[in-house]
Amino acid sequence: MIKTKRLTVAQATIEFLINQHVERDGKRHRFFAGCFGIFGHGNVAGLGEALLGRKGLRYYQTRNEQAMVHAAAAYAKMKNRLATFACTTSIGPGATNMITAAAGATINRLPVLLLPGDIFSKRCAPPVLQQLELASSQDFSVNDCFKPISKYWDRINRPEQLASALMEAMRVLTSQAETGAVTLAMPQDVQAEAYDFPSGLLSERTWVIPRARPDIELLRKAACLIRESKKPLIIAGGGVIYSEATEMLKGFVKNRGIPVAETFAGKGSLPYNVPENLGAVGSTGTPGATEISAEADLIIGIGTRYTDFTTASRSAFQNPHVRFININVAEFDAYKNAALPLVGDARVVLEELDELLDDYEVGVAYRERVAGLNKKWDRTVSDIYTCKGRIPVRQAEVIGAVNDFVEATDVVLCAAGSLPGDLHKLWRTMDPKGFHLEYGNSCMGYEIAGGLGAKMAEPDREIYVMVGDGSYLMMNHEIVTSIQEGVKLVIIQLNNYGYGSIGALSESVGCQRFGTKYRMRKSGSGNLDGDPVKVDFAANARSLGAHVIKAEDIPSLTEALKEAKNQTKTTVICIETDLFAKESGYAWWEVAVAETSKIESVKKARAAYEKNKNNQRNYLD
Repeated sequence: MIKTKRLTVAQATIEFLINQHVERDGKRHRFFAGCFGIFGHGNVAGLGEALLGRKGLRYYQTRNEQAMVHAAAAYAKMKNRLATFACTTSIGPGATNMITAAAGATINRLPVLLLPGDIFSKRCAPPVLQQLELASSQDFSVNDCFKPISKYWDRINRPEQLASALMEAMRVLTSQAETGAVTLAMPQDVQAEAYDFPSGLLSERTWVIPRARPDIELLRKAACLIRESKKPLIIAGGGVIYSEATEMLKGFVKNRGIPVAETFAGKGSLPYNVPENLGAVGSTGTPGATEISAEADLIIGIGTRYTDFTTASRSAFQNPHVRFININVAEFDAYKNAALPLVGDARVVLEELDELLDDYEVGVAYRERVAGLNKKWDRTVSDIYTCKGRIPVRQAEVIGAVNDFVEATDVVLCAAGSLPGDLHKLWRTMDPKGFHLEYGNSCMGYEIAGGLGAKMAEPDREIYVMVGDGSYLMMNHEIVTSIQEGVKLVIIQLNNYGYGSIGALSESVGCQRFGTKYRMRKSGSGNLDGDPVKVDFAANARSLGAHVIKAEDIPSLTEALKEAKNQTKTTVICIETDLFAKESGYAWWEVAVAETSKIESVKKARAAYEKNKNNQRNYLD
């Protein structure tokens, strides 16, 4: 007879989560670090009761449902996708608040388990509070909105369905190729319903994370392509870091001389001062990476999705004979750009490829040229970092002051606005985890919540969250959670009285920064062109429990960083920056410009747009 245990669906779910482990390279640990949650009708009497006084899965109270998913995703990113959190909410707006961050988790290939409450499966008293009614169907709720952004989605309408749903959820969450947001919608009556669950479901289970190896014939073809190439270039994406292939890559490029350019997710794949490291690639790329990308006859993508920022909207690789080799654990990404696909784990693929290359090295002139570009860019960065004494300060000077202050293993964390582009180009990274950018979804509001998750994952590292005024105003409340949990962050809050990134973008397409500056509405013009909107960010942060320091210039910022390092709780450093000071050297990124307009600046931008469109390629040859 099969042994069973009588539990509610919610209780069985929590017991299952407690007992899930992962193992890679012989290292085994729990997969779920805890459960973030905000309780209301829909989960308070189900999952809330199941977590009450429960040991083995710590409950964390957050202030916003979107923020909890951001924190879970940041935790998973720091843990190389080998651990995450569950996130539970009530039905209705509690659930839908998670959608934005869930999209980010899936876009960035990061595992997060979502357990939103749902309407009654028995439909005893419809419509219940916050129920979305459709005349065409009663088998529908707001949780159906999660379907297109979930890598796996299910609704548990009966206790009998839980076992298979949980197993499928874990299959996807632990898959390095298919991971992302997983949603199990939990009707509130089903959560509280008891059932005799098989003990096997609730026993300890270990999910082994394999290091998949590529097809040997394709591997040999790849080696031939590399040996034939004169100007190869590696594009290092997040897969290099997730597969823990950074040391292998470092040795590979040292022996072969192949230069490396890094995506946002891949920055940190090599220390910035490795001669073969050209730095940031694509639209926010360094001059050296842009130059070599345009000439390269072979692109070796490692763990990259080839987003439009990486390819400069498919204009970066201009060699008419360019070929692609893609090393990726996901078949979907490995086949992009008509590449020779090496589907497998980045570390083992590099190891096996290295063995097939014999004594191959790039030419001496190419190698020396790349090393020269690396040094030249480093000198440029030093010049940009140098304090010029202007007030308000340039954003790049703030980045420089922070970069010069931090330890090699500290982490800079950011997500949206103009900061990511400048950080991608300018930040000198020494550690694979030293640069944490959410840029797949470029979600404003990720920063502080993401910092919380990153610090929970790596408590011995100092986390420096850099956030603009726009993102700060969207989601600052997890400062409270960091205080509550004793999770210290250092938050550098930059105020330039506007949306810096989209303001510059608006200007580039001829729209004159319309709607991007924080200005009072003038009674005379009726437009938002009055005095700057004044927000006391320091008072706001202080009211949330943070230690607050105000800086006016770079010397005072450096002193503030010293003070923040000695603090034991979350510290916010507020500093004003110049809205109009921007760094040069950005490559093209496609944003559609109005084809007809009476505005001269738009007409000019349209002409430039059409010219740049001529450089786009499909890379199908």
